[in-house]
Amino acid sequence: MDNYATHNRVEVRDWLAANPKIHIHFTPTSGSWLNLVEVWFGIIERQAIHRGSFGSVKDLNAKIRAFVNGWNDRCHPFVWTKTADHVLKKAKPSTTSETGH
Repeated sequence: MDNYATHNRVEVRDWLAANPKIHIHFTPTSGSWLNLVEVWFGIIERQAIHRGSFGSVKDLNAKIRAFVNGWNDRCHPFVWTKTADHVLKKAKPSTTSETGH
Protein backbone atom coordinates (compact mmCIF):
# COMPACT_ATOMS: atom_id res chain seq x y z
CA MET A 1 0.00 0.00 0.00
CA ASP A 2 1.00 3.56 -0.42
CA ASN A 3 -0.25 6.64 1.39
CA TYR A 4 0.20 5.46 4.96
CA ALA A 5 -2.08 8.11 6.49
CA THR A 6 -5.13 6.90 4.56
CA HIS A 7 -4.69 3.38 5.91
CA ASN A 8 -4.07 4.52 9.47
CA ARG A 9 -7.74 5.11 10.30
CA VAL A 10 -9.06 3.50 13.47
CA GLU A 11 -11.38 1.24 11.46
CA VAL A 12 -8.44 -0.09 9.45
CA ARG A 13 -6.30 -0.60 12.57
CA ASP A 14 -9.18 -2.43 14.27
CA TRP A 15 -9.72 -4.68 11.24
CA LEU A 16 -6.00 -5.49 11.05
CA ALA A 17 -5.96 -6.27 14.78
CA ALA A 18 -8.86 -8.68 14.25
CA ASN A 19 -7.07 -10.31 11.27
CA PRO A 20 -3.51 -11.00 12.51
CA LYS A 21 -2.61 -13.11 9.45
CA ILE A 22 -2.74 -9.96 7.32
CA HIS A 23 0.50 -7.97 7.25
CA ILE A 24 0.59 -4.57 5.59
CA HIS A 25 3.69 -3.38 3.75
CA PHE A 26 3.83 0.24 2.67
CA THR A 27 5.68 1.47 -0.40
CA PRO A 28 7.73 4.64 -0.08
CA THR A 29 6.12 7.98 -0.84
CA SER A 30 6.08 8.45 -4.63
CA GLY A 31 6.96 4.77 -4.97
CA SER A 32 3.67 3.49 -6.37
CA TRP A 33 5.60 2.05 -9.34
CA LEU A 34 6.94 -0.52 -6.85
CA ASN A 35 3.43 -1.73 -6.18
CA LEU A 36 2.50 -4.53 -8.59
CA VAL A 37 -1.18 -3.63 -8.38
CA GLU A 38 -0.24 -0.63 -10.53
CA VAL A 39 1.11 -3.08 -13.12
CA TRP A 40 -2.12 -5.08 -12.92
CA PHE A 41 -4.27 -1.98 -13.48
CA GLY A 42 -2.06 -1.06 -16.45
CA ILE A 43 -2.59 -4.51 -17.99
CA ILE A 44 -6.36 -4.25 -17.58
CA GLU A 45 -6.37 -0.77 -19.08
CA ARG A 46 -4.24 -1.73 -22.11
CA GLN A 47 -5.82 -5.10 -22.82
CA ALA A 48 -9.47 -4.62 -21.84
CA ILE A 49 -10.42 -0.96 -21.61
CA HIS A 50 -8.23 1.18 -23.89
CA ARG A 51 -10.19 2.60 -26.83
CA GLY A 52 -13.23 0.63 -25.74
CA SER A 53 -16.75 1.88 -26.17
CA PHE A 54 -19.08 1.16 -23.27
CA GLY A 55 -22.74 2.08 -23.21
CA SER A 56 -22.92 1.98 -19.43
CA VAL A 57 -20.96 1.34 -16.27
CA LYS A 58 -22.55 -2.12 -16.25
CA ASP A 59 -21.02 -2.81 -19.70
CA LEU A 60 -17.62 -1.60 -18.51
CA ASN A 61 -17.84 -3.79 -15.40
CA ALA A 62 -18.80 -6.80 -17.54
CA LYS A 63 -15.78 -6.23 -19.82
CA ILE A 64 -13.42 -5.99 -16.84
CA ARG A 65 -14.97 -9.08 -15.19
CA ALA A 66 -14.61 -11.08 -18.44
CA PHE A 67 -10.96 -10.04 -18.67
CA VAL A 68 -10.28 -10.98 -15.04
CA ASN A 69 -11.99 -14.36 -15.48
CA GLY A 70 -9.89 -15.07 -18.57
CA TRP A 71 -6.74 -13.95 -16.78
CA ASN A 72 -7.52 -16.22 -13.83
CA ASP A 73 -7.93 -19.22 -16.17
CA ARG A 74 -4.30 -18.83 -17.25
CA CYS A 75 -2.89 -17.03 -14.21
CA HIS A 76 0.69 -17.08 -13.04
CA PRO A 77 2.54 -15.01 -10.47
CA PHE A 78 4.15 -11.75 -11.42
CA VAL A 79 7.92 -12.12 -11.39
CA TRP A 80 10.34 -9.26 -10.95
CA THR A 81 12.77 -9.23 -13.86
CA LYS A 82 15.29 -6.89 -12.26
CA THR A 83 17.51 -7.53 -9.29
CA ALA A 84 17.07 -5.52 -6.11
CA ASP A 85 20.43 -3.84 -6.77
CA HIS A 86 19.31 -2.74 -10.23
CA VAL A 87 16.03 -1.31 -8.90
CA LEU A 88 17.75 0.53 -6.05
CA LYS A 89 20.41 1.95 -8.37
CA LYS A 90 17.72 3.26 -10.72
CA ALA A 91 15.71 4.69 -7.82
CA LYS A 92 18.74 6.73 -6.73
CA PRO A 93 20.56 7.75 -9.91
CA SER A 94 24.13 8.93 -9.66
CA THR A 95 25.01 12.56 -10.33
CA THR A 96 26.16 13.43 -13.84
CA SER A 97 28.90 15.84 -12.81
CA GLU A 98 30.99 16.83 -9.83
CA THR A 99 31.39 20.54 -10.48
CA GLY A 100 31.44 21.44 -6.78
CA HIS A 101 29.48 24.66 -7.11
